[in-house]
Amino acid sequence: MITCRFEGGHEAALRHVVTDNIVLRGSEVLLVRRSRHLIEGGKWALVGGFVERDETLPQAAVREILEETGYQVTDLTLLRVIDRPDRPGEDRQNISFVHFCTAGEKVGAADDESEEQRWFPLDDLPPTLEIAFDHSESLEIFTAYRREPFGLPLYRSWQR
Repeated sequence: MITCRFEGGHEAALRHVVTDNIVLRGSEVLLVRRSRHLIEGGKWALVGGFVERDETLPQAAVREILEETGYQVTDLTLLRVIDRPDRPGEDRQNISFVHFCTAGEKVGAADDESEEQRWFPLDDLPPTLEIAFDHSESLEIFTAYRREPFGLPLYRSWQR
């Protein structure tokens, strides 16, 4: 959580904004195995990370993909928004904007946030227990969308 001081001196705990990205090459998706020192380390994950100050969501998505994989991407499309405070495996209550996009040219190397990156066929993904956070849910939604397109982006407000 982020603590900010507002006008009048009151403080509020705020949530982080992140982007999670389904990077595609034909019928394959690029997943990264998270480094052991990170939350959910050792598990496969979508490529993504925090939105930085003065950055739009698309800029953050493209930057994170390039930093974590070395790939440039095209056709960035917003799939869904996740605002659940109780996201699995997450202690910072991140609000995630999940995109899908097409991998372009590989122009760089991956940073140290992942131990491995691998292309997986969409119909042969790692078991859900080996995928970090709620990323398997986003992959399931994308697979359903790919089979039979529906209106995007998806957003259902989380309620207790």
